[in-house]
Amino acid sequence: MKPQQLVLAIACLATFAASSPAGGQEQRKPTSQCQAIAENVPNVTFASFSNDAPLTPAVSEGEDVKFTFLGHSTFEIESPGGIVIATDYNGWYRPATMPDVVTMNKAHPTHYTLTPDPAIKHVLHGWSDVPGEKADVDLVVGDAYIRNVPTDIRFSYGLGGSQENGNSIFIFEIAGLCIGHLGHLHYELTDAHYSEIGRLDVVMVPVDGGLTMGADSMSRVIKRLRSSLILPMHRRGPPVEAFVSMFGKDFDVANAPDDSITVSMRTLPKKPLIYVLKGVQ
Repeated sequence: MKPQQLVLAIACLATFAASSPAGGQEQRKPTSQCQAIAENVPNVTFASFSNDAPLTPAVSEGEDVKFTFLGHSTFEIESPGGIVIATDYNGWYRPATMPDVVTMNKAHPTHYTLTPDPAIKHVLHGWSDVPGEKADVDLVVGDAYIRNVPTDIRFSYGLGGSQENGNSIFIFEIAGLCIGHLGHLHYELTDAHYSEIGRLDVVMVPVDGGLTMGADSMSRVIKRLRSSLILPMHRRGPPVEAFVSMFGKDFDVANAPDDSITVSMRTLPKKPLIYVLKGVQ
């Protein structure tokens, strides 16, 4: 073997060894695309894909994601590949077709059900049934990747106190979009929360003005997230205008003619838009 050939062979072997698992260890799994902006933040642990799931969501030919407001905090999210997700699913507000995935939070019974239809393949709780532990959702279904960021909640019905990690912000990564559902958010988010969340292009936000957080506190969360499309939900008591009034000229506001909107990375608003779907007003 000529010296040039020997050098090339050694280089190839070194490259192969560097790219192969050492000592039988698994290769590093991919991290969330929506968390990429936070990768340089110290002391942040990123979600990883579970061993029994595909490493990446399926690639779909389409790019449009459809959001339909069903009621209260329940949205139907339909991916380009036909995966149907229902958020804060309580069994009362149901998509027209059987959802593939439902997410739940337990601040109130209107945000979950313990008796979902057995035909629903993936029922995701935003809380852990093991005391002291966090819910850990890390799931690929078709062309959707779903994860969660746990947050604390107050005990309901005037009991006082709070429950650590009793709620979850669910994040759906579909067709390049980073989509967040804030659930029954009771406290303003910390820097660590924002780092775990990463980028959110679309966010579903409760605007009840007090059952979750006051309009001023919730508006600070939304301004910090800097999402392109803001979809209000969970309106009880004050009108949506009480929430909208917290935003200035940097945000557009529009009332939708119906209960759904279809968006893609290409059609996201250039200026942040608070879009009030029919049924929320």
